[in-house]
Amino acid sequence: MKVNGEQIQLEGTLSLKTFLDNAGYTSGRIAVERNGDIVPKNSYEKVLLSDADTLEIVHFVGGG
Repeated sequence: MKVNGEQIQLEGTLSLKTFLDNAGYTSGRIAVERNGDIVPKNSYEKVLLSDADTLEIVHFVGGG
C-alpha cells in the first residue's frame, strides 16, 4: 500500500480506522483520500485496506 507517496507493507486485512490508530493519527484533525476518493470519517471503520490501495492523509493545523 502507498501512504503519502511511501510504499508500506500491510500485515493482513485491517480497517482504515485501525490503520490510522496504529499509525498515531488523530482522526479529528485529518482528511483521508483513498484511491482518489475522500473517505467520510463515519466510514473509517467499514473501509478495509489492501496492498493495492493508495492513501493520502492530510493533517489540519491550527494557528493564526
